Amino acid sequence: MYKSMGGLFHKLRHPQRCYVVCTIPRSGSNLLTDGLRATHRAGMPKQFFLRKFEARYGAELGLDLVADYPGYVRGIVNTKTTDNKVFGFKLMSWYLDDFITRLRDTCAFGDAATDDLTLLRNAFPRLCFVHIHRRHKLRQALSTARALQTGLWKVQKGRTTAREPQFDAELIEQSLKEADRQEKIWYRFFQRIGIEPFEVEYEKLCQDYEETIRSVLDFLQISLLRGARIGPPVTIRQADEISRMWEERFLAERPSAYSAYSPAAG
Repeated sequence: MYKSMGGLFHKLRHPQRCYVVCTIPRSGSNLLTDGLRATHRAGMPKQFFLRKFEARYGAELGLDLVADYPGYVRGIVNTKTTDNKVFGFKLMSWYLDDFITRLRDTCAFGDAATDDLTLLRNAFPRLCFVHIHRRHKLRQALSTARALQTGLWKVQKGRTTAREPQFDAELIEQSLKEADRQEKIWYRFFQRIGIEPFEVEYEKLCQDYEETIRSVLDFLQISLLRGARIGPPVTIRQADEISRMWEERFLAERPSAYSAYSPAAG
């Protein structure tokens, strides 16, 4: 079946390049993808393949993802590119395996013998990998704990929290453990497919936003239009006095938990 569908690849308006932002929650991926999208040269990277978002995108584009998932994938790639034919998307490690399984089960991009990298590049031509991570794992866990309580995962002007967060050492420690588990999924995946992703550190992105966005564009071999500038970030950092107080309190109450998951934190 895979061979018989090979001709369908030629119907795809092949982008010049595709890329995926590999991430876990509270790694700064919104800050990065919003910045890339704002250049109007790096696709429109979002979580197009997260199950709970697919129905919305399918309805928007008139795609029946239940009857024709390969058609949904191709439709997203065709329509969510920028004028220079660049397509980008974002994946979280917690649904990485589910997404690859769904691609494989369609038999449109490969079969049981097709390795993961080939499968992905059949679906997303010339796919490159960008991995964003946070150096300071405790602050990432604090951010996760706050978002879990408030329901606010993306901080922007005008958006308010549903309720005020409360310090919860157990929740913070669980967030540390879960972040460690999810990051290891990515590192094992990169090792398995034999690639080294372009690494973006969240702390550096915050410190030098424009330069970091430019470095990703350079990696993707994307040029800005003449005279174009990279504007200020749209996403607002969550860190504030509450975060600082929580950090001090957690370090005082559970120092061993912090050291177990952040031996090189700074």
